[in-house]
Order: sequence, then structure tokens, then C-alpha cells
Amino acid sequence: MRKTNKTLRTPVVAVTRGIGLVLLLVSCAVSAQTVVHTDASKFRHLTAVHEGAGTMDFGPLLGPDSLGTNLLFLHRGVIQPHSGIGAHFHNRCEEMFVILDGEAEFTVDGRTSLLQARSGAPARLGHSHGIYNPTDKPVQWMNINVGLTKVYDNFDLEDARVGAALDKAPTFITMHLDRSKLKPVDKMMGGTGTVMYRRVLDPSIFSTSWSFVDHLMIPAGASIGSDVAADMSSFFYVLEGEGEVTVDGKTAPIRPGDAIPVKLGEAKAIANHSSVPLELMVIGVARDLAAKEAYIAAVSQRRR
Repeated sequence: MRKTNKTLRTPVVAVTRGIGLVLLLVSCAVSAQTVVHTDASKFRHLTAVHEGAGTMDFGPLLGPDSLGTNLLFLHRGVIQPHSGIGAHFHNRCEEMFVILDGEAEFTVDGRTSLLQARSGAPARLGHSHGIYNPTDKPVQWMNINVGLTKVYDNFDLEDARVGAALDKAPTFITMHLDRSKLKPVDKMMGGTGTVMYRRVLDPSIFSTSWSFVDHLMIPAGASIGSDVAADMSSFFYVLEGEGEVTVDGKTAPIRPGDAIPVKLGEAKAIANHSSVPLELMVIGVARDLAAKEAYIAAVSQRRR
């Protein structure tokens, strides 16, 4: 008998069903801090996530209170070999799986393609998705979820996607954090030097207040100046390199695996005092849908 859909309010934890654990949502209260570090020793070990194959290990970096907007969570973890997350729907939130190394089979709306790192595929409102690691090596994984409100929902399809037929080219939206596509921006936000930047996913991709996914590279000795966005929260995730971030007057060092939450109206600046490039992914979540529309209009006006 197929399960009925359940709307779940945060925080919600994984529950035991049958022979393993099916992850509905782990939404851990992350205390307010300038930088949140990835700590693999604290990852949870789960089996049959959303009725998927095998096992995975993961932990929350950011939760529903981290930005003050409708970010529900940022999760970081490892999908073990021949393991994955089963196909499931979200009708009140949007989610994007990202792989940081290796390769994995991404499914959206029942169509599956093999993607190479560093790639992701957003599942928009009312669309199903899943992921499977068909290889013999663990895959470093990330999950970002933004809701219409702070309510998480899912409907599992009882489909592990093992042995799914593959399309050579994806039939769904994908994103690739490709350094070769970055473009130079001089003195970004009043900073120093020339940084490399690209908007990977724009506001039109998402139906929630999720507003963009950016890719950013700050060369050694360069910086991004202080900037305040009253209606746009964000977080930075450090992909490679080291640097220093200042948020709301607090400065802290950053390194790979760090997440830096920036709430509405908080000033932020980033500097690279190291000898190697600092590479980041940036997620923007607007205050609400009206603020997102105003942001779209402002961006369009600047491009004219």
C-alpha cells in the first residue's frame, strides 16, 4: 500500500520504517555563528533514505533559523558506493542535490542522467527527484532546500532508481560549477583586485523565494568589499582555498567545507590573504516573493 503524503513542520527527525531509516527531514538548530564547519565525525549514518538504495552519511550545516528567510536547510554528507536517495516529490519546497566529486545518476521527474562533479540539479515545486551513486567510490554530496514557508513536505515514490535507463543529455535543469565559465569583475562591491564570477542559476529557475546560485573565485590578494542587502539573505559555501570573512562586524577565517550564513541586512565582506584562489558557491534567498520580484526588476534595470 502506497503511503499518503504528509506535510511536516520543522524540526522533524528521521523515523524508523521496516528494515531501515527513511529520512523525512533532519532540521538541526544551528546556533548563530559567523562560520559553520563541516565535521564528518558528526555525520548521521542512514539506510534507505527516501527508500533509496544502500547507505549515506550526512549532517546539517544550516537550519531553518540560520538566515531568517525560508531556507530550510543546507546538508552536507557522503553517498556511499551503490547507494542513493530514492525518488520523491516536494510540493511546498524546492531542493537541489550537488555532488562535489566523482559522478552520480541524477533523476528528475523519472528521467535520469549521469552527471560529473561539480554539478547539481534543482527539483522545483511539484517535481520529483532522486540520486544514485553507481560507482565503487563514495561521493561527496550537498543538499539545499528552500520552502514556500518554513514547512517541509515530501512524498516518497518507492523507487530507488537502481539500474534506471540513462539519457545521454539531461532532460532537466542542471548546473555546473565550471571555472572556465567565470568572468572577471574588477573591484567587486568596492573590493580590491579582480575576482572571477558567474551567475549559475538565475531567479527564473525557482518558484520559491530562492533567488540565485552564484559561482565565485577570489584570487590571492583580492577581496570583495562590504555589501548590505536588506531583502536578500545568502550563504557562502567554501569549495576550495582559504580566506577571511566579515559578517555583521565579526571576522573569522574560512576553509573548504565551511558555510557562512548572512541574514537580511547584515554587512558581509570576503578577503583572500592566502597564496591560492578562494572558490565559493553562493546561494541567495529573498525575504519573500515580493522582494524577489523587486530584485529581478532591479537586476533587469541594471542590464539595460
